[in-house]
Amino acid sequence: MKINLKQLFSIVGESRDIAYTISTDELSDIRGRSFASPVEVKGRIYNRAGVVYLEYSVDMTLLITCDRCLKELERAYHYDFDHIVVPSANSDNDEYIVADGESIELNEIAVTDLLLQLPTKNLCKDDCKGLCMICGCDLNESTCDHLNQNEL
Repeated sequence: MKINLKQLFSIVGESRDIAYTISTDELSDIRGRSFASPVEVKGRIYNRAGVVYLEYSVDMTLLITCDRCLKELERAYHYDFDHIVVPSANSDNDEYIVADGESIELNEIAVTDLLLQLPTKNLCKDDCKGLCMICGCDLNESTCDHLNQNEL
């Protein structure tokens, strides 16, 4: 979603609400992540004292595989983000979002923020026991004769 910021940059106190979804089709190019639902983006962008702020939240559900027991499950995530948007910058600065031609591509910003925030290790539960290294049974659901041998 491309947002034109010309009016926001020039009028102090100006504000615009944001509410839209990024479809799962648009997210299909992201490798290593399977989205079970569209990403819902809600927030606002506003000019306070001549500084343009972008504040938004994302909600979505991912299809994940537990890294220990290989169980597939859906997990919902919610994250809040905020940025300062500037019309131009003299140098590379990761603290600001630079508006290209007085507009920003919010999908790109939201997906980048989201991917950087997602956990690198996925577990079905914090105390997941995983699989037996010998027979492969799920130690969360059953025990096996190898369990005592693994502890030696």
